[in-house]
Amino acid sequence: MKDDEIKKNVREGYAKVAKQSNPCCATASPCCSGADLAQNISRAIGYSEEELKSVPEGANLGLGCGNPVALASLKKGETVLDLGSGAGFDCFLAADRVGKRGKVIGVDMTPEMLEKARENASKGEYKNVEFRLGEIENLPVADNSVNVVISNCVINLSPDKKRVFKEAFRALKPGGRLMVSDIVLLMELPEVLQNSVQAYVGCLAGAMMKDDYLKSIKAVGFRKVKIVEETSFPIDYIANDPTAVAILKDVNLSLDKVKESLSSVLSIKVSGVKP
Repeated sequence: MKDDEIKKNVREGYAKVAKQSNPCCATASPCCSGADLAQNISRAIGYSEEELKSVPEGANLGLGCGNPVALASLKKGETVLDLGSGAGFDCFLAADRVGKRGKVIGVDMTPEMLEKARENASKGEYKNVEFRLGEIENLPVADNSVNVVISNCVINLSPDKKRVFKEAFRALKPGGRLMVSDIVLLMELPEVLQNSVQAYVGCLAGAMMKDDYLKSIKAVGFRKVKIVEETSFPIDYIANDPTAVAILKDVNLSLDKVKESLSSVLSIKVSGVKP
């Protein structure tokens, strides 16, 4: 798929998620069982009960693959930038950490998600959170203007990941920190999965090889780049996973073959510092 086609499919897929009355997983045809599933997914990837209860209803769509806020060591008064902020879940958690003197900027390219996030910010009376329309490859923020960049299972959706990391580096102040949760691979996926729209919107087909992902972060200037945590994809539950089911319908692969491919998928939390 061409870059423009990828962005169009991702935007349309997440617009559908945003329009659902209940939270859902990130498939191009949202089909999950609502708020309970979103909460369960979030618990499984590291969010606490306190965090889940602290945000406005509808902010948590269960789309992440980790909890970058928990590991970002946010301080009062800092400015945080969230790449691919969705309905605002991580932004609201970050806002509580940085306090009234701090600020959180969420960037998302899907107008429907922005609308939902702004509604949630209004419901929660968050005065220190701002949502901006934009692509993470071309961030609508000034140079050297933020203390921390976070992102949760979004960078893998970009067709130009090195450009994303370059933009994150540009936006950070010297000494600023990068903390992202994302999906990476240990081996290449079958071509039919790489070309699947469902697999791309489901955060799979766009994933990079693990070593290449880390090299891309280092290449733009980040230092002290390290994997803080990594976990494997829970393939034992794939038959009940809505994203996997959607992918199976989209490609001509057996469940066993998809399981084999997903055994190379990792969820990682990566940190880095701008010198």
